[in-house]
Amino acid sequence: MSAKVSLAISVGVVLIAGILGAEAAQAQDTAASSLEDQLKTQYKLAKMGSDSSGLVVAEQGAVLVIKTGGIRSYPPGDATVPPNTYKDGTMHAPSALIKKFWNIKGIGQGSDNSRILPLETKVYATKISLDAKNDKVTFNIIECDSCNGVQRPSSYKSAVVFQFTKDYLSKADASQIKDVISLVLGPDTSGQQQQAQTQQQQAPDQSAPAPQTIQLGQTIDQVKAALGQPGKIVDLGQKQIYVYKDLKITFVNGKVADVQ
Repeated sequence: MSAKVSLAISVGVVLIAGILGAEAAQAQDTAASSLEDQLKTQYKLAKMGSDSSGLVVAEQGAVLVIKTGGIRSYPPGDATVPPNTYKDGTMHAPSALIKKFWNIKGIGQGSDNSRILPLETKVYATKISLDAKNDKVTFNIIECDSCNGVQRPSSYKSAVVFQFTKDYLSKADASQIKDVISLVLGPDTSGQQQQAQTQQQQAPDQSAPAPQTIQLGQTIDQVKAALGQPGKIVDLGQKQIYVYKDLKITFVNGKVADVQ
């Protein structure tokens, strides 16, 4: 084979590889954009504005409830919001020392006024972004002061990064991602619970069944026998999370490791 023919073949192979690579990248970007759009239809975003008092909610969004502790939040006036990371069923909050370092570098906002959002705090999502390349979904949230019934509005804001395993987002659909998100940012069911309590009060008294007991070390089959099938199952490899109506059970290697 002549040198010219060999060179032509090599150039052709490189061009084809480049075209296929570009098409694959474009397809991945399209899929990621579609998945992000699907998530945004699941969660109505709140629109933010400002007035003389500072940052305000201009248009309400879907109310979400904090279901996992350890989310660090920041005052509405802070331009820098270090993200929290939820990975393998655990929340990793940024250290307050990080903000102090930024302040020393001259890009912070004075002293660190961050705080951890308590469980059951109600919030709005203000932004949802998806990074398919790094298998991350990020929620920007802000306190719903009117929902929480606070006397002094605070509107603390936060960012939560949901870190998935490699290539998970390329195979998952919006419902699977929502199952993981709901472990941290659950839907607000307070209205439904209030309605159920009213109906229960109106119903005739009945003897309550004996309470079921869940203990550390129990197997998945023992938990199912006591509580039935869960509403959701989040499979994280060696760690599985069974989500019931008012209970979240974490299994490690098939045995109960944590109950919330």
